[in-house]
Amino acid sequence: MTTRRDLLKAGALAGLSAGAAALLPRAAFAQATEARVFAPTVGNWRSFQITTTVEILKPAGKVQAWLPVASFSNPDWFKPGENTWTTNARSAKIVRDARSGADMLHVAWAEGEPAPKVELVSRATTRDFAVDLTKPGKPTPLTAEDRRRNTAATDLIPTDGIVKATSDKIVAGKASELDKVGAIFQWIVENTYRNAATRGCGIGDIAALLKSGDLGGKCADLNALFVGLVRAQGIPARDVYGLRVVPSRFGYKSLGANSEIVTKAQHCRAEVFLSEFGWTPMDPADVRKVVLEEPPGKLALDDPKVVAARKALFGSWEGNWFAYNTAHDVALPGFDGPHLGFLMYPQAVTASGLLDCLDPDNFKYTIRAAEIAV
Repeated sequence: MTTRRDLLKAGALAGLSAGAAALLPRAAFAQATEARVFAPTVGNWRSFQITTTVEILKPAGKVQAWLPVASFSNPDWFKPGENTWTTNARSAKIVRDARSGADMLHVAWAEGEPAPKVELVSRATTRDFAVDLTKPGKPTPLTAEDRRRNTAATDLIPTDGIVKATSDKIVAGKASELDKVGAIFQWIVENTYRNAATRGCGIGDIAALLKSGDLGGKCADLNALFVGLVRAQGIPARDVYGLRVVPSRFGYKSLGANSEIVTKAQHCRAEVFLSEFGWTPMDPADVRKVVLEEPPGKLALDDPKVVAARKALFGSWEGNWFAYNTAHDVALPGFDGPHLGFLMYPQAVTASGLLDCLDPDNFKYTIRAAEIAV
């Protein structure tokens, strides 16, 4: 039987192992951030470490927490690394929601523990990535199961009804996959907006968004809408949920984490599988983020910064971001409550119910990011 002391000791030893890699100084962490054209190309691999610390301020009854870890992998630009932790919990282990494929650290404390706490250290290696959409190739086709999963409807991303009707209208007259996806990408950029008042990254209920006629939200809304409209054409697409970890080396303040504290730096991106190009990075939501937030703010679509981002984010992105998963309709193991639309934030439950993951100060949790030399 594993005791609390055993878990604390094992976590401490793991922490020593994790510490073998040196944290790079802040200057190296940021790299160059001079203002220049936003145009990512295939770059060098960089390694990052994120440290998530969760404390339960008002423990009551059965206290549990679930911390997302990297289960996503794309050998072209993202490789997940090890996860280590320290905790005073009764049990702590990496688990997977079999249906959605999301990996997470599941932590359960003994009832009566006065100060539940866990610290998770996660690592990954990533790089800038770009696909040349002028040079078709012959990538390995998706398996039947992967194609099914990445064209399927989810609770919040239906592919019929108003979503299908909107998608068909957008792609009318387009014959190729690339032209259809391009039309949907540009439609998102031109017809949606980033709503600063949206909590967190948004909900991602795309049918409700379309029915409302008010196409405002944040990345989990706008990129989910993009993914749903693409899936409605039978083209595989996926949201990739993660976290910004370092500044943009192109000087875009809106497209990077500008502090080592990244507690509120969650961001989801999108990938589309094109038969002649493979998985291709796309992020129309970040184009709208540039419009709203890039200094001096509220830029026009023809502003040079917006034009550059709009061009680049259809086929490329910067590797200053840590991916968690592509999961939807996530069940938290050990919790019989409703499914989550996606898993991008730490989650916890007490006798009072599921805590508000968008209120980290009262939850309480903090996330720090660092570039590491390995």
